[in-house]
Amino acid sequence: MDMQFFEWLQNTALATTVSEDWFPWVESAHVLFMAIVAGTILIVDTRLLGLTSPNLRFSYLAERMLPWTWGAFIGSVITGFLMFAAGATHYVQNTPFLVKMALLVLAGINMMYFQFVTFRTVGRWDAGRPPTSARMSGLFSVLLWTGVIGFARWTGFV
Repeated sequence: MDMQFFEWLQNTALATTVSEDWFPWVESAHVLFMAIVAGTILIVDTRLLGLTSPNLRFSYLAERMLPWTWGAFIGSVITGFLMFAAGATHYVQNTPFLVKMALLVLAGINMMYFQFVTFRTVGRWDAGRPPTSARMSGLFSVLLWTGVIGFARWTGFV
C-alpha cells in the first residue's frame, strides 16, 4: 500500500493539533456519539425483534429515533475522521480498525436493504409482528453494531 497520502494526512496541521492537543476530547466525543448511535439503533432493532415496545407502532418508534441516530452518526464520522487523521499511517495497517470499517459498510448495506426493501411494506406490519425479513435485519444490525463496537475498542490496543 502506498503510504504517501496517509503520511501527508497525518502531517497536516489539523491532524497534528488533534494528535498533540485534542485527542482525549475528540475520542471522548466519538465514544459519546457512538453510544447514542448504538443505543438508538438498539431500541429500533429490539422492536423489530419483538423484544421491546410491542404496543408502539414501528414507524412511530423509528421516526423518534432516526434524528438522534443520524445526528450522532454525523458527529461520530467527524470525530472518527479526526482521530484517523491523527494516526492515519497506524490505522490503515491496524487489522481491528479495518474489520471495524468493513462491519460499518455491512451495517450500512443492511440498513439500506431494510429501508428500501423491507420498510416499504411497513403498512402491513407497523402495529404488529414484523415479518421475518425485518426481524433478520434487526438481528443482523445488532450483531454488526456489536462487532463495530468490539473492534473499535480493540483498535486502540493494537
